[in-house]
Amino acid sequence: MVIADLGVIEGRRYPAGRRTQNLVGGASPIQARHFAMGHVTLEPHGGQVPWHNQEQEEVYFVLEGRAEMCLGEERQIVTGGQAVYIPPRVFHQITNIGDTVMRMLYCYAPGGDVAHWRQELEGTLPRAGAGAPPLPPGARAQHTEPPEH
Repeated sequence: MVIADLGVIEGRRYPAGRRTQNLVGGASPIQARHFAMGHVTLEPHGGQVPWHNQEQEEVYFVLEGRAEMCLGEERQIVTGGQAVYIPPRVFHQITNIGDTVMRMLYCYAPGGDVAHWRQELEGTLPRAGAGAPPLPPGARAQHTEPPEH
């Protein structure tokens, strides 16, 4: 039996104020051929999965907290217990707007790495409105700061 334990998986910290722990795929001991899954913690007051898209379809499931979810031209507040479907190739971003950490699960298929992880770490993530479509009106700004060295 192969078990992935969040208490043991260190995960990776990203410049946009989040920690991602792979539960299925990536550095996880569980490897599936057809999907990837993980746990994300967004820091209070702006921790973010920045504006990006990918070839895979995906679902974000908010476990706890309050966030602004941008999907294509839409913007909405999501809270614990809600899931959001993200179609392939549609730009999306989620930002913690609360005073406490926001935790969520993601699941995408097919599995494999997604470019935005590497792009964010390298400081090459396309900017909303310049290299990527603009964010929906009123949305929190995309985190685009390059990583500190």
